[in-house]
Amino acid sequence: MSNQPHEGYDPYGQQPQAWPGQQPYDDPYAAQQYPQHTQQWQGQTWETQTHQPVSAPVTGADTAYLTPQGYAAPAADAPAAAPDSDYGPATVGGNQRVTDAQRARAEGRSPIIEPGMQPAALTALLGLLLAGAAAVGTYALLVPLVALQAVTAAGWFRLNGMWPARQGIALGFAGALAADAALLVSDRSPSAILGTLGVWVLLSLVLQLRSHADPDERMYGLMATVAAAALAIIAGGYLAADADAVTVGAIAVAVAVLARALPLPTPASVVVALLAAAGAGVAAGALTGLGTPGALLGAGAGACALIGHRVASYDYPSRFVHFTAGVALPLSAAAPAVYVLGRALA
Repeated sequence: MSNQPHEGYDPYGQQPQAWPGQQPYDDPYAAQQYPQHTQQWQGQTWETQTHQPVSAPVTGADTAYLTPQGYAAPAADAPAAAPDSDYGPATVGGNQRVTDAQRARAEGRSPIIEPGMQPAALTALLGLLLAGAAAVGTYALLVPLVALQAVTAAGWFRLNGMWPARQGIALGFAGALAADAALLVSDRSPSAILGTLGVWVLLSLVLQLRSHADPDERMYGLMATVAAAALAIIAGGYLAADADAVTVGAIAVAVAVLARALPLPTPASVVVALLAAAGAGVAAGALTGLGTPGALLGAGAGACALIGHRVASYDYPSRFVHFTAGVALPLSAAAPAVYVLGRALA
């Protein structure tokens, strides 16, 4: 298409431009169709406040790229941000967006946001389901355990800012199911967990090596995939542990997370949560026949649960992270302690 302007009239009320060497002419109909006194906006708008108007002289070859009179210049002409500013708003000019965690660190605030009472209540509910199912039998325990493993895999990817990550979540969850099946076949031998974990680490490595992403992205994806699969597989420790130990440990985690969500200062909340977990271990131990050693099991499971709770609170997590990783990580992190302490105290 030619860059020559249309003859006749200017749709924005400007006088027609003439090519070099061409005599301008008047359009007798322009005055009737478009009055000379055109209306123009006199107030301040977003464009007039943040952008520079077009002021450079134009030639006949530039008329195809003219902006309408009274409009703003392109965003590329916007003034640059002050050199001493650490961050600024995201604009069409290309200013880099600052994450909430980076903004918090720049302002001297903590990037830790704890899940709160609602995710803690869901963790307690899932823990009570694990405790009750363990008392019923091995296959009954599979139902809440599989739900815990699925939420663990999904929550870990979202906690790392990788979403959607269907392949990684599916891979981690498949590893958990494979570990559960191996535990059932091997009469709940812990070697099934270690063997499945080794196979899934190798499988994750092979899949990431076939990726066409940048090396840094592949390494980050590999670490997230291996960690998600490891956490989901390790949660199968509830299936390998003694039934009484699962009951005591799951109840202790439920009580510890609820106590941690109370509106108390962080140091006091941690102490209260550990004491509550130990007390719940004693009470549940009396019901299951484990006895007073249940206090040690409850305290150990509660301490691991608080570590998982802390991880799910890091780096300004979203609400979805709180209701996935914040719910599952306390229980998944406590599974090794439940198995080891349960075997030692039995």
